[in-house]
Amino acid sequence: MAQKPATIQIGIVGFGHLGHFLVEKIQKDGPDMGLNLAFVWNRNSEKLKDSVPAELILHSLQEFPQRGADLIVEVCHPQIVKDFGAQFLSRSHFLVGSPSALSDPDLNQQLRHAAKHYGRTLYVPSGALWGGPDIQKLNDCGTLTALTVRMSKHPSCLRLSKDLLSDWSEGEGRRVLLSGPVADICPIAPNNVNTMAAAAIAGSTLGFTGVRGELVSDTALTDYHVVEVEVTGVDGFTVKTVRRNPAKIGAVTGNATYNSFWSSLLLCRGHGGRVYLC
Repeated sequence: MAQKPATIQIGIVGFGHLGHFLVEKIQKDGPDMGLNLAFVWNRNSEKLKDSVPAELILHSLQEFPQRGADLIVEVCHPQIVKDFGAQFLSRSHFLVGSPSALSDPDLNQQLRHAAKHYGRTLYVPSGALWGGPDIQKLNDCGTLTALTVRMSKHPSCLRLSKDLLSDWSEGEGRRVLLSGPVADICPIAPNNVNTMAAAAIAGSTLGFTGVRGELVSDTALTDYHVVEVEVTGVDGFTVKTVRRNPAKIGAVTGNATYNSFWSSLLLCRGHGGRVYLC
């Protein structure tokens, strides 16, 4: 009979749609998989009361060390990664659900240093990135020469820091909003382009400045998001994938990404002092 894996205490930071999904999965399926909730934090703790036992609600994120989490999972906003990422890594492994935060080169280096210094793993979920491990293999062999990610969504699904969509109207069709290095796109659409950020981690020799991105608004996409990835290697090697992810109008995260994130979480069992795409 196969042994159960050692139990890991999980801290969830954020209780939007993805955070709620993860909390329910851990409560339902976690014990059989060696996962327990250490705490759940949300900016508005009132939102937790009907879904999370009172003893698991963390009212102040400053108090996270008291809960003894082995893995902390951020699923709320890049600002939390900036404010608490290094502190999380000083105490536990860290699964960063907002990897767009890593487009800040100073923060990226700070968290890499913290992971190495404390011997903990900074996990980056693949999310909607199809073929991430294959891109990483190509990268590690030194044969990745170019990488482009195009993400297309209904305008109601986009959350932008710049006023690029205030004039959209139903039926207008396709509009390219942003095109260029992923490093430039992430700060403008941090909640929508985590797949691009994951690609920049997988293709680390190109990084956030070398990986190209394109963010498209398309009113025809009422039922799904589209992610297109084009990989170029040496000697004419190319791969292009197109992923259609079912999603409701207004949804930031496509349906299939929830299960992808859960699968990533199950891989987070310590890979020691480095960044790890999972």
